[in-house]
Amino acid sequence: MTAERSEQLFKRAVECIPGGVNSPVRAYGAIGIAPRFIAKTAGSHICDVDGNTYIDYIDSWGPCILGHNDERIRDAVIEASGRGLSFGCATEIEVEMAEFICRHIPSIEMIRMVNSGTEAVMSALRAARGFTGRQKVIKFAGCYHGHSDAMLVSAGSGVMSSGVPDSAGVTPGCTRDTMTAVYNDLKSVEQLLEENPGQVAAVIVEPVGANMGVVLPDRDFLPGLRSLCDKHQTLLIFDEVITGFRLGFTGAQGYYGVTPDLTTYGKIIGAGMPVGAYGGRRDVMEMVAPAGPVYQAGTLSGNPIAMAAGLTQLKILQSEPEIYQKLADMGERLYGQMKDHIREHQIPCQVNHIQSLGCLFFTAEPVTDYASAKTADTAQYAKYFKHMLKSGIHLAPAQFEAMFLSAAHTEEDLQATCEAIKMFFKE
Repeated sequence: MTAERSEQLFKRAVECIPGGVNSPVRAYGAIGIAPRFIAKTAGSHICDVDGNTYIDYIDSWGPCILGHNDERIRDAVIEASGRGLSFGCATEIEVEMAEFICRHIPSIEMIRMVNSGTEAVMSALRAARGFTGRQKVIKFAGCYHGHSDAMLVSAGSGVMSSGVPDSAGVTPGCTRDTMTAVYNDLKSVEQLLEENPGQVAAVIVEPVGANMGVVLPDRDFLPGLRSLCDKHQTLLIFDEVITGFRLGFTGAQGYYGVTPDLTTYGKIIGAGMPVGAYGGRRDVMEMVAPAGPVYQAGTLSGNPIAMAAGLTQLKILQSEPEIYQKLADMGERLYGQMKDHIREHQIPCQVNHIQSLGCLFFTAEPVTDYASAKTADTAQYAKYFKHMLKSGIHLAPAQFEAMFLSAAHTEEDLQATCEAIKMFFKE
């Protein structure tokens, strides 16, 4: 399996793009090889510039839930493009998108379109602060909420009373009001709320941790957060950039039966196009300009091409609920067989999964939070990644990312993937 052209492109890229990639998640630095440059996609497969074809489990980091380059979505984009690429003005389709989401997601009474999940989170937190008149927010170690300054806080293993920047260029002043709790540890949240009475505007959480691998919430964790937020008159924000419209049409909030005050979405509502959104309670959202005093704007927000792609995908998902059953069934088979191979060969690994999301951790310790996720052997994951890539299986080039199944994956895809995993554990 040659990678000559990808290697050549990477050499060119590092000369003019920081690190040779336009997002760190595309880098293969942890693996020690050049990233594969992708030329085209179709269904469950991607093809690189060297002509290698892979079964893909990245799905553009989740939004291609129907598979790559779905014909229905592509046709909608082509049709919309014929009317113009960008207007910078109000359009009918952004109203249709907003109405559709508000009609089908019970927690969302109003919604504002933005251009990314990062922007959605930044804006939701600003709205929460404006509504409550409070400054502090609580996030969880290992939960990623985009790269806005206030969310780039060091993910320590314990409760932190103040934010420590986790990136050069982020000043302590930007993160001093961001406090970090421990995922699946309600006491850590309660402690912060009690130590900062009347000061916490919001608690923000990935309802399923999907940026430290995949870490599932304990049974009482999300309901407990809802109760604590109610008790302290603090808003609860679900970051559903990964779980929204993936765990089911109503996302993690529907799957777990917990209603947040605000929800953030990412590229899945654009079927992979650059888009995001935040929405929730009417009284909170009416604080957003021009209705209220919380300023947020975006020249390209509600872009008609992204709206056409996203609305087409959401309508398909809403009208064909059997898609979610298919994804769940495939997830049980794929991740279940991973577990079987681990037990058979007595390998110190963990498989965390829910529906179509999953992650293989190279650690003997159950993974329930960020500290336990960090016990994973990243060098062993690098060996696993290289083996799978040579076997025609395309995974995330990092231990702490999720696998994504799509409706386009077939039984043959799953069988080929499981056979490759089996061969790795035999070696």
